[in-house]
Amino acid sequence: MNKLAITIAALASALTLGAQSTQKLTAGKMNEYGLIYTLPTTAVNVTVEALRTVKTPGEFKLYSKKYLDIDPILEPSDTWSVKSVTLTTAGVSDNAESYLVQFKSGSTPYIIVDSNNCPLAVNDEEFTPATSPALPVAVEQQPSILQTPAAAQAMTAEMLQSQSTAKRAQLAAAKIYELRQSRNDIISGNADQMPADGEAMKLALDNLEKQEEALTAMFTGTVQTSTAVRTYPVVPGTSDSKVVAARVSATQGPVDTDDLSGMPVYLSCKVIAKGSLPTNEKGEEKKFPKGGLAYRIPGQASFTAIVNGNEMASLSADIAQLGIVFGIDPALFSDKKAPAYVIFNPATGAITEIGTK
Repeated sequence: MNKLAITIAALASALTLGAQSTQKLTAGKMNEYGLIYTLPTTAVNVTVEALRTVKTPGEFKLYSKKYLDIDPILEPSDTWSVKSVTLTTAGVSDNAESYLVQFKSGSTPYIIVDSNNCPLAVNDEEFTPATSPALPVAVEQQPSILQTPAAAQAMTAEMLQSQSTAKRAQLAAAKIYELRQSRNDIISGNADQMPADGEAMKLALDNLEKQEEALTAMFTGTVQTSTAVRTYPVVPGTSDSKVVAARVSATQGPVDTDDLSGMPVYLSCKVIAKGSLPTNEKGEEKKFPKGGLAYRIPGQASFTAIVNGNEMASLSADIAQLGIVFGIDPALFSDKKAPAYVIFNPATGAITEIGTK
């Protein structure tokens, strides 16, 4: 991997976007008290919510201005655009950072690892798993008002029998004004047959409103929307950069990043800080403990998603590959009186909590 730029990673099989399965690895005679695990590298998940908008002209579009004084949809269209972008982080295996930790003979420390064999905790099975921010969910296209029972109910026998579009438009416009008058009469209490109670009034008014909406759509046309959601994993490098992280085609929606028919969603990375070795009381860098349990001391970067020059999302996060690897003395986990435990950040391999049982 080129660490001088942000690399778009082919991580579909390695990156789990939902809850990950875990496994408990216990040190014992069978494995000579040695456990193998892999530290994570940090991926930035660029989740794109794309909006599909389908516009359909109404049957009476040419009469919309005349009867309703409304500008109608004149031509059909089916287009996609970027509605939102969400940035999150996740850990994926860094195959260059696999380690064997050797524990004291006769002890039974254990490591909880995720599906990538990256450590989540040592000597702790009750830790709270990290939760991911809520992501947008795809929404299917719903039927238009003209595809509902209200549209059929609004059509009069005369409208159905007429062969003239102009005549049907005239009848439809008259029906719209009739429905409006009926609604006003009910609201003002002047209807010949008033609804029996408040619930019946609400049902009657809703029905009149839907019929009017259906007839109006025959003039103005309809607009139907739906959304698609796709997550693009990106592995940041170790320097400032800007790459095409995702693409959304105006006709196909989210597409692969190498599909030039799609509008680019850029991910800009700015390095804030790089991880450094811990120091002792004298300010001297500590040395890696012999046979130590390796973990990350991450760096930090800020990320911005940009579409058409507009900032759609931003994130500041700890990044494993901007840091360094250090270690914990494995003897701490074999102490019979007070064995140590540690919990790691699954996205970086950094320590989030450490203590003794």
